[in-house]
Amino acid sequence: MTLDIPEGDFEGYIFDCDGTLVDSMPLHYRAWTASFMHHKAPWVWSEDDFYANAGIPDRDIVAKLNAEYGSAIDADSVHEYKLEWYMERMSELTPVEAVADQVRKCLETGIPISIGTGSDITLVEPSLKFTGLWDYFDIIITPAEVERGKPAPDMFLLAAEKMGVAPEECLVFEDGKAGIDAAAAARMTSVYVDSRNG
Repeated sequence: MTLDIPEGDFEGYIFDCDGTLVDSMPLHYRAWTASFMHHKAPWVWSEDDFYANAGIPDRDIVAKLNAEYGSAIDADSVHEYKLEWYMERMSELTPVEAVADQVRKCLETGIPISIGTGSDITLVEPSLKFTGLWDYFDIIITPAEVERGKPAPDMFLLAAEKMGVAPEECLVFEDGKAGIDAAAAARMTSVYVDSRNG
């Protein structure tokens, strides 16, 4: 994978986790499918649907599908089953090397880094630990710390604040449309990471 890094001197880098730092999207899709089947969901969620919702918090996705299909599947239960299924198969995870290389360059040059992710810390921490990326990050922003998840800019703005960097001086690495939109809403430049062809 080759990243299209824009020119300019950025003061802080913000990374999404799933599909950006960690090559986890295929496993996440299988976990979603397993959980929906277990809960007898009245919908078929395609791979295209899954990627179109990349970066959106789990419970928001279930709420949207419930509203669309007139169902009342418990979002917390879907999340917990998905989490357990995913955790049992974490040996399949690998880092996205092109993005991990950017993290290492930041560490070498002293550029502040952080994570802004739509996933719960219960998923993010083991994913990063398993792929050897956990120790690189002191700042990890999840939906639990903000009022609105992606595509709202809240997570990225909080990450910038914690790094001590102005939003317009941040570069965001993202694989999902919601994250790209969130970066734009935060007045940040973004790099698209193609998680389907990594």
